[in-house]
Amino acid sequence: MGYKQKTILLAAIAVVLAALYIFYDLTGVISYVLPRRVLKVAAMILTGGAIAFATTIFMTITNNRILTPSVMGLDSLYLLIQTVIVFLYGSSSLVMMNSYVNYIISIGAMVLFSLVLFKVLFKGEQNNIYFLLLIGMILGTFFSSFTTFMQVLIDPNEFMVAQDKMFASINNINGDLVYISIVVIALVIIYFLRFYKYLDVLALGKDESINLGVPYDYVVKRLLIIVAILISVATALVGPIVFLGLLVVNLSYEFMKTFRHQYIILGAVFISIIALIGGQFIVEKIFSFETTISVIINFVGGIYFIYLLLKENQSW
Repeated sequence: MGYKQKTILLAAIAVVLAALYIFYDLTGVISYVLPRRVLKVAAMILTGGAIAFATTIFMTITNNRILTPSVMGLDSLYLLIQTVIVFLYGSSSLVMMNSYVNYIISIGAMVLFSLVLFKVLFKGEQNNIYFLLLIGMILGTFFSSFTTFMQVLIDPNEFMVAQDKMFASINNINGDLVYISIVVIALVIIYFLRFYKYLDVLALGKDESINLGVPYDYVVKRLLIIVAILISVATALVGPIVFLGLLVVNLSYEFMKTFRHQYIILGAVFISIIALIGGQFIVEKIFSFETTISVIINFVGGIYFIYLLLKENQSW
């Protein structure tokens, strides 16, 4: 089966799952239920596509199929932001109750953090992507520790609200935020198109890319900003899903059997959409909302991550 046929197959599976999720057991007031299901599918497509897209770019930049954008600390920063809001203003504050304000603050803080981090670390000639990852991991650990510290201090009832933000949720999506996310992601993709031609070369490594005429530092800085914006939008829209990118991008590489990013990105996006819609269908129809989609994704992704580590260890 060729690359195009594999891509079409994944797209067909994603469409079938989306239709199944929308129309399966469609009862009650259809004029109310149907638009909500379509909205949830749109949110899952946006989230899955953004995470898969960003993770593929990030793995190409780092030349490592185990590292994901979460090592930059964005997920931990998101949880810290939500906890700080509850700690300072309470769960009934405008910032928590108004999804628009929360969405803008979350995205603004994560993107600003990324820009400052990139600006500081890429100032000198000697700083490289691995130093960025190291600092990102340290800051992510700090954010997580500070989040835990603040959660211990807040009222138990307030803690329940903060805890809800720790897990991705598709059920309480604000439709207007989906439309805003569509616009933001579309603009980011349009900006990305000018750098698309460099991805296949960047996969060869920094030295090879420079030798082949790629303006490495310029391209990598812009691609990292694109990654930060996509992950920020996806996280602010539904919440953190740590292992989704790791899982779908590696599965795309295994299924596509190519290093051409044209097919890897499409494969990862469709697999991500399949995983989210399929996982949410299982959550609603089999587990009756007793668990969340992020728990299922992180469980499967965590097992796959251990498999990748063992596989890398054997190759050494």
